[in-house]
Amino acid sequence: MKIGPDDLLLIIDVQNDFCPGGALAVADGDAVVPVVNRLAGRFDHVVLTQDWHPAGHSSFASSHPGAAAFSSVTMPYGPQTLWPDHCIQGTVGAAFHPDLATDRAELVIRKGFRAAIDSYSAFCENDRKTPTGLAGYLRERGLKRVVMAGLATDFCVQYSALDARRLGFETTVVLPGCRAIDLGGSLAAATAAMREAGVALVEEIP
Repeated sequence: MKIGPDDLLLIIDVQNDFCPGGALAVADGDAVVPVVNRLAGRFDHVVLTQDWHPAGHSSFASSHPGAAAFSSVTMPYGPQTLWPDHCIQGTVGAAFHPDLATDRAELVIRKGFRAAIDSYSAFCENDRKTPTGLAGYLRERGLKRVVMAGLATDFCVQYSALDARRLGFETTVVLPGCRAIDLGGSLAAATAAMREAGVALVEEIP
């Protein structure tokens, strides 16, 4: 599987709040940075996603009195995990990790900026109806395969990969460039779901 001119590297949410010391830290999250940087140097096309919540976002546990972080509530669009306040617009926590190589990115997709809807996927909000516009961008650019890495494997990476397949893109996830939150077996479930959908899960790109 050689990298071609119509392949895209999609770097998911490598932001301070998802790295050690951040508000929603993924264990060993900063370890993805050198892997992602090496990959970025090999692709002609790179896109970044950035979690970008307004203060008081509906997915924050603090917005639901008495609710605990990592519990679940039912939103108009279905079940929603409640998170610690994180990646608030304009804050240091929402910024990309300082060692992440961002200079070659052709596009930054910000997601989660609608206060009433969370957004895990790079392609679609959690209501499963509101697109981010990324699919149209890729089609207009003639990009056919999406290679992903970033944070977290079992949430934003998984949702992005499943949507990419649903939208007809060949999809690969580079596992050493990802780390997981793993809530109640969510990593194993995500891995199984991606494989079933036809996502290639690889250790490296030749």
